[in-house]
Amino acid sequence: MPQRAASEPITIRTAKVAEIDALAGAMDRSRNYVVNQAIEQYLEANAWQMERISDGIVAARDGKVAPAGEVFAGIAAKHGWSR
Repeated sequence: MPQRAASEPITIRTAKVAEIDALAGAMDRSRNYVVNQAIEQYLEANAWQMERISDGIVAARDGKVAPAGEVFAGIAAKHGWSR
């Protein structure tokens, strides 16, 4: 069975080519580098969010929730805000 390449070419359409190229130039990196970094960061952030959402659903089903007023009060107290 043939092995998959470490990376595979794909084609995308975007209106952000100028912005990608400007960033790549400022970083002295390739367009490919910038796009791959963006994709990697997007996937990591969304995987993290999906895990937190799943954990929250399990906690809610187990009754491990706090009333919204308590949560908001805790946030306000942490930041020195008045409610």
